[in-house]
Amino acid sequence: MPNWVSVFQGPLSYSAGAEVAAAVRRALGALELPSGFVRPGDHVLLKPNWIKEHDERFPGPGHWEHVVTHPSVIEAVVDWVGEQLQGQGRITVCDAPQTDSSFDKLRQYCDLDGLVARCRQRFPGVTVELLDLRPEEWHTIDNVTVAVRRLPGDPLGHTQVDLGTASEFYGYPGCGRLHGASYDLAETNAHHSGTRHEYLLCRTAMDADVFINLPKLKTHKKVGLTCALKNLVGINANKNWLPHHTEGTPDQGGDQFPASTAKARLEQAWMGTAKRWLKHRPGLARLFVPVKKLGRLIFGDTAQVIRNGNWHGNDTCWRMVLDLNKCLFFFDGAGARRTRPLRYLVVVDGIVAGEGNGPMAPDPKPCGVILAGTHPVAVDMVAATLMGFDWRKLRLLRNCFSLRELNFVPFAPEDIQVRSDRPSWAGPLEQMRDTFRFKPHFGWVGAVERELAEDVGVEVDAGPRAARQSAGQP
Repeated sequence: MPNWVSVFQGPLSYSAGAEVAAAVRRALGALELPSGFVRPGDHVLLKPNWIKEHDERFPGPGHWEHVVTHPSVIEAVVDWVGEQLQGQGRITVCDAPQTDSSFDKLRQYCDLDGLVARCRQRFPGVTVELLDLRPEEWHTIDNVTVAVRRLPGDPLGHTQVDLGTASEFYGYPGCGRLHGASYDLAETNAHHSGTRHEYLLCRTAMDADVFINLPKLKTHKKVGLTCALKNLVGINANKNWLPHHTEGTPDQGGDQFPASTAKARLEQAWMGTAKRWLKHRPGLARLFVPVKKLGRLIFGDTAQVIRNGNWHGNDTCWRMVLDLNKCLFFFDGAGARRTRPLRYLVVVDGIVAGEGNGPMAPDPKPCGVILAGTHPVAVDMVAATLMGFDWRKLRLLRNCFSLRELNFVPFAPEDIQVRSDRPSWAGPLEQMRDTFRFKPHFGWVGAVERELAEDVGVEVDAGPRAARQSAGQP
């Protein structure tokens, strides 16, 4: 049932790997998936959230558990899939992380090679592989790209999907001023103009028989939260085709800054010139690093000042996210319309989630939960509610129920049902109570929180286990 979402409690840390795996099993079991959801011989793709190899404030191996999908959750899902395949089939664990991430460090910090080796040993008849789907990796200094390294990318190549008038950007007045992942604004806008709205997608992901989405439960600076819907950014072969914000202030039809101040106008003009100069010149970009440091002193740090669409007024990024989900649900690896429904599953890692300045610099939020479902919108709505957010205040979720074309949401908000081992969470979505109180990204504070008098909240240092004890539950 696409409107069912399970939320089950587990440990508050990853040190108890067996308890994490048990929570994953309970969450999957509560969905009552149909027989043959995963079949012998299938190619099953697992898509974690590997946006960065560490919290961007603290580079190093000890600061990643609250940023990326934890390997214990991934391994638990691989084990579940391997049992269904019965010795025949293929499991691909893959992502196209943020372009300035180091996949080598991800492998090292998360022991991904060890994970693959263990799974291959347990399921000798199943091919288990690990892939970095990116065509290139950027080396950055202070968020300035100074070198580009070409990578093999997706071994199956990529496919181009033009959503045309079905895109959420069709008719959007900001087209022509869209900003993607790099300084090349011309490239981003060339693929989003008039009735042309194109995405370049990794064929391995689009061609899989079963797509299993493994997001991390976190706040997000541009869309409010990152969970199942937003995690599809990682199946793209060119992230600069993905609009993230619209240049300018709201009075100019943009969402780059929240207000038209003299400082914002100056920064916009200054950065516009810098972007045009740096485009396709990563080698010369090193000269820009000290200039950017000076700019930070003048205009303020991005961790404290709203810029680049990092606020609740962003009217761009949600469109891109919903477009990507349309691509996955309606098109295959050849770019043709699917002839049979996609077998799709979500398992969310909320053991240690991320709050505050997500997705790359969140604070750890020990929650001890695993969510699962067969539809990303239902899962994300439950995730938002569990975080203490009002899904109606999130464009990303509210607009799922007004899609003009290629509508991939077959239910209404009131249809969503939660299955949980915690009574105050089980039942209709709107009746969830005793939820967490996540701190939003600072650009979203006061604009997204759920307001319920009876929703007392679960504190960070308490978690579900303490809440159960205070309610007299085991």
